[in-house]
Amino acid sequence: MSISMARTGATAAAVAALGLAAVACGSNSSGGSGGSSGGGSKGAKIAFLLPESKTTRYEEQDRPHFINKVKQLCPSCSVIYANADQDPAKQQQQAEQAITNGAKVLVVDAVDVKSAASIATRAKQSKIPVISYGRLIANSDLDYYVSIDPYKVGQQQGQALLAALKKKGGPMRTVMINGSPTDSNAAPYKKGAHSVLDPAGVKAVKEYDTPDWSPDKAQTEMEQAITSAGKSGFDGVYVANDGMASGAIAAMKAASIDPASRPTTGQDAEVAGLQRILTGDQLMTVYQPIKKIAADAAELAVPLAQGKQPPNIATAKTNNGKEDVPSVLVPTEVINKSNIDSTVIKDGFVTAQQLCTAQYKSACASAGIK
Repeated sequence: MSISMARTGATAAAVAALGLAAVACGSNSSGGSGGSSGGGSKGAKIAFLLPESKTTRYEEQDRPHFINKVKQLCPSCSVIYANADQDPAKQQQQAEQAITNGAKVLVVDAVDVKSAASIATRAKQSKIPVISYGRLIANSDLDYYVSIDPYKVGQQQGQALLAALKKKGGPMRTVMINGSPTDSNAAPYKKGAHSVLDPAGVKAVKEYDTPDWSPDKAQTEMEQAITSAGKSGFDGVYVANDGMASGAIAAMKAASIDPASRPTTGQDAEVAGLQRILTGDQLMTVYQPIKKIAADAAELAVPLAQGKQPPNIATAKTNNGKEDVPSVLVPTEVINKSNIDSTVIKDGFVTAQQLCTAQYKSACASAGIK
């Protein structure tokens, strides 16, 4: 299962600085500083291929945490990094370039989990292990899968929304803005939410599958839903992640609907999402402990790249249509106004300074965040 308004130039620059010494960007032939040209017991090159940058987590969280963990485990290893900008063909090219540049393992968060099977096939032809990261590459031979349980995330979102709707009383009608059909996690998120909402009698008056997890497309979908159902024709909004929640909430505000009156879900614990939770515009988000997800992927990738046996941390199995893939599934947590301080801030995922800018100081204070 990752989906932004929170990204700023300064943040992006800071993230880039974190990875500069360890990363070779795009199609650079260099493996990064300190890397060796092949595998062996010392250094090795590891490709880390991410799907897009509209979701702030990829550049701000996954990239630096993965690179830092690799360098901690293997100072002489290097990371060949690339972001596909939601283009499956571009990601295929990036994988080919990484193999040409001497990558000994591919860690891939696929843009399109079906077409990415060709990446896994190409890697296997070169006897290069593949770790499917975040999203499960379909119908292919994989060595490991590292992610969260997307069905459970959908249930967590559904349970939070159902509780809020029950608290409001009256009808329980929702607009549902689901994730991208090319993401293996999107369908389980949706199914998990429906497994909670449908038996409780919650009716989806409009439902969308949103290409590219695009906040702009989510805003357009929400505008269409408001036009179709009417301003009073829905009581809550299920949104699969924070980036798209920003678009849905913007559409409600543009229609003079108070978002606080229509509980809206999210996911990823983006700074902007957390700030909306503090002000009451967004109901909740789901925290994926990305630092641990990235670290677990690095724990597997480094020994694989060195030709060694990885630690026995992939104790689950996830079927990708061809095989049961050894999996690390990291637990997720529901975040609301009451536990921001004790979860994402305590874990160092975000800082109070990031959240409590001038516009949000009073909201932070009322939530006990200093």
